[in-house]
Amino acid sequence: MERDGRRRNPYQLTDETPVYVISVAAQLSGLHPQTLRQYDRLGLVSPDRTAGRGRRYSARDIELLRTVQQLSQEEGINLAGIKRIIELENQVAALQSRVAELSAAVEGAAAAMQQREAAVHASYRRDLVPYQDVQQTSALVVWRPKRSPEA
Repeated sequence: MERDGRRRNPYQLTDETPVYVISVAAQLSGLHPQTLRQYDRLGLVSPDRTAGRGRRYSARDIELLRTVQQLSQEEGINLAGIKRIIELENQVAALQSRVAELSAAVEGAAAAMQQREAAVHASYRRDLVPYQDVQQTSALVVWRPKRSPEA
């Protein structure tokens, strides 16, 4: 099952589907297989494992390997720094996902509140008259009761 609760086709390939053995992943990323093993030991790129403990890399893992290589070779960042960058990027992605979930929940609650408010307004009695503020005047009104004929 996917995160959103829907079932997905087990034969459908996605970016997270682990399909590449270490030799193919090494070729696709331009790295030596021993480098991939080192990155796995350090926790930089952790591929899925088969039942026989063989590594299987996904397209997302290959992209991450290329990113690690670029940060290491071109930017001069050490592997500990790269690991921290990856952790922070994962944390940001998780937080963005959570913000999206909470925003959707708030929008749903606001819509439900508007529906309830509309239902309350629809239930008002029609003989009610809206209040209008009357301006005060200095007029004086005298009330005299009618005199009954008996008096």
